[in-house]
Amino acid sequence: MGRAEERRARQRGGRRAAPRRSSGTPSDTGAGESTTVIGAPSAAVGGRAAARRAARSGGKGGDGKGRIRRLFTWKKILGTFLGFCLLGIGAFIALYLYVDIPQDNAAAQAAQRQSNVYKYSDGAVLARAGTVNREIVGLDKVPKKVQQSFVAAENKTFYKDNGIDLKGTARGVLNTLMGKGAQGGSTITQQYVKNYYLSQEQTVSRKLREMVISLKVDRQMSKDDILAGYINTSYYGRGAYGIQAAAQAYYRVDAEKLSVQQGAYLAALLQAPSQYDWQAASDSGKRLVTARWNYVLDNMVEEGWLDKAERQGMTFPKPMEPKPAAGREGQKGYLIELANRQLEDQLMTEQGITRAQAEAAVVDQGWTITLNIDKKKQAELEKAVQAELTSKLDKKKRKVDANVQAGAVSVDPKTGKVVALYGGVDYFKHYTSNATRTDYQPASTFKPVILAAALEENAETRSGKPITANTVYDGTSKRPVVDADGDKVGFAPENEDDQDYGDVTVQTAMNKSVNSVFAQMGVDVGMENVMDVAGKLGMDTANEQAVPAQTLGTMGASPLQMAGVYATLDNHGKKVTPSILKEAEHNSRKVDIPNPVGEQVISRETADTVTSVLTGVVDDGTARQSVANNPKRDGQKVAGKTGTSDDNKSAWFTGYTPDLVTSVGLFGEDEKTRAHTKMYGAGGFDRVNGGGFPAEIWAAYMFGVTDPDAKFDLDTDQGAAVKPTWTPTPTQEPTTQEPTEEPTTEEPTEEPTTEEPTEEPTTEEPSDEPTTEEPTTPPTVEPTDDITLDPSRPDKDR
Repeated sequence: MGRAEERRARQRGGRRAAPRRSSGTPSDTGAGESTTVIGAPSAAVGGRAAARRAARSGGKGGDGKGRIRRLFTWKKILGTFLGFCLLGIGAFIALYLYVDIPQDNAAAQAAQRQSNVYKYSDGAVLARAGTVNREIVGLDKVPKKVQQSFVAAENKTFYKDNGIDLKGTARGVLNTLMGKGAQGGSTITQQYVKNYYLSQEQTVSRKLREMVISLKVDRQMSKDDILAGYINTSYYGRGAYGIQAAAQAYYRVDAEKLSVQQGAYLAALLQAPSQYDWQAASDSGKRLVTARWNYVLDNMVEEGWLDKAERQGMTFPKPMEPKPAAGREGQKGYLIELANRQLEDQLMTEQGITRAQAEAAVVDQGWTITLNIDKKKQAELEKAVQAELTSKLDKKKRKVDANVQAGAVSVDPKTGKVVALYGGVDYFKHYTSNATRTDYQPASTFKPVILAAALEENAETRSGKPITANTVYDGTSKRPVVDADGDKVGFAPENEDDQDYGDVTVQTAMNKSVNSVFAQMGVDVGMENVMDVAGKLGMDTANEQAVPAQTLGTMGASPLQMAGVYATLDNHGKKVTPSILKEAEHNSRKVDIPNPVGEQVISRETADTVTSVLTGVVDDGTARQSVANNPKRDGQKVAGKTGTSDDNKSAWFTGYTPDLVTSVGLFGEDEKTRAHTKMYGAGGFDRVNGGGFPAEIWAAYMFGVTDPDAKFDLDTDQGAAVKPTWTPTPTQEPTTQEPTEEPTTEEPTEEPTTEEPTEEPTTEEPSDEPTTEEPTTPPTVEPTDDITLDPSRPDKDR
């Protein structure tokens, strides 16, 4: 094709055709060109257009993505959003027009309140508890600063807002939809509406109605009327509804006589009435309510309602003891208190409601609550405390006797049921439950936790020897604890009576409760690991530091918690969370009670080894006289541990048979001030030890209600309950008596790998003070397969 023809072709097709490559003869090539050149430009145009479209759409798969981009344009997204907004606004307007303020139903609510019925596990009625204590007072009867304390506590913008907190309500609705429940954020108006017109249930419909009614109430009522309604309908604990009843219940004054400090406490109380009740609160509860009280007063200063200088001079106003309430005398009040608390916990979990809401949903609401309490065991526990403690205390002879408080909890390790509980001499005389209080140290009853951590972590001594029941440690009193590098950690605990034990096995150290051994063991294991295992077993370690001093059992614990820890050991390492609740029914609705027995938290071998070791404490250690040699013992297999805290402020015995666990604690508490005090001299004894009153109470109760034929099924080859795995080589002339410090040298029982020693393996030994019989160089301290002396190490631990 000549240039002229190319030019004409371009004019006809609009574009120049791409030349074609040919592999044929010149004649063939010419023929091909003459037949295809006219169509080439249009084909090229189509191909290039497709390429441009492909490029715009991003290449492969571009058509699909292009459609998505055309579908989700910013205009369409904005239009959809605005459409939903208009729809929501329209729905809210319709809801606003549809929902009216309900009729005054305060009287109806009061009528609906009725006594809860509490039953023993067999269905027999334990108590009917609950009376409505409400008295409405006008706002003019409440001091202005007390009024302002409630506003400062709950809703500082109360006098300015329109009755709702949109952000808080939206969060509440979202949390409800997500199953998280209430998270706070309600205004005083919303809380008043909920208390006065609605219910405590957590549903989206109820929250939306609450918001609409709150808006209408805010328009129709004055702020003073709303505030008066709020403080007159709120629940303050102690069965008190409204500020007048609360003022009487906590301070024995009328509302008009409340001080600013007292008003701030009542305002703080609304967040968690029972938890913040000073007379029954744990240390944590006291810290929380004190912080809340300070928050209220500081907000008052910030808002200009309280002079800063006046605020600085204020002290916390401790409330008075509660008045007796019908149906709660004796031990009943303690049982009801724990049942209510555990039911509230479950409602909080199920419905996502706050503690205050849960209390309002439980107290005086007509529940039928069946407890796990066994009527016979409960009576026997009360009888044991009376016989072994109360009858032996005489505050006329010894002032200190008035300061001794007892608490005990008995748990079935297989089911986790709390079958008996002792909270104190009488709920009317001592409001705080000694069974659940956590403000005293468990002392040496913590030592089994350290051993459990060592076994669970496969820990070793500094010389690389595995820590077992047969490992030898230096039991010298005040011996400095050293870390892995041999550096002192600044902790050198004293043994009881500052007694030196020399080289002793872990078994002996447990039997004799040797502080220096377990302090070093805790550091060898790693205190973080010890605290982790303590938490797994059921102790509250959330705010505790992992320091060597914890090996002495310095954190707070309750008999309820310690019963759970030892029940987990008895249950072969499966977590036991003691539960007093069997059933809870309200109208036709039953609450699902969770299984108190949970997952395996430590291995069976670890749990069983600790149990095996603890049999030595009973048969050859600090509990021998009160438990092992007790005439009421009918061959029962027993494991347990004594504990006596620093300055003799608490004393414990927590022990178990194969079928029952019981923790008994004695606490020194000043009869008037409720401050912790020492128990030296109580009952006519120089010191109250865990092997004394606590172990005696334990034995008097347990040996009357446990199965004498029950046997431990232990999966271990260590400890006092099994045959020794090595033959000791004495380093001195053996004594004529059987060694008291090393029960593993006793002759094995019929089934050495699964059972502890026979009923009374030590009856030939003296029953007074086992520590006085121990030679300074025991015949079992040099097993040739477990000792490597290293004189360069001052600790001598192997």
